Amino acid sequence: MREHRITGWRRGAPLLGKPDFVFRAAKLAVFVDGCFWHGCPRHARIPKTRVAFWKAKLARNAQRDREVKSTLRRRGWRVLRIWEHELAQRNEAQLLRRIRAALSGLG
Repeated sequence: MREHRITGWRRGAPLLGKPDFVFRAAKLAVFVDGCFWHGCPRHARIPKTRVAFWKAKLARNAQRDREVKSTLRRRGWRVLRIWEHELAQRNEAQLLRRIRAALSGLG
């Protein structure tokens, strides 16, 4: 973000769900979700061992993500979720557009 002059963010801000980036002035919480842990429809795969455990674990993670998003929105925050795979260089322009749109209130 620094490279693209996106400013006003902090890391480690004490906010529900522990967002990766918090833009306090814009009341925007940005979460970068790991494809495995958050169940990316494109890349997540259930391990072949302990299948029941992993299905339940990943379902709980997804439910927690929904609850965090809902609670933050009720508190007046906007939430942007970014998949881990979106951080790839080839996705940079699209990702920057999403972040800028969210910061301007359009996202």
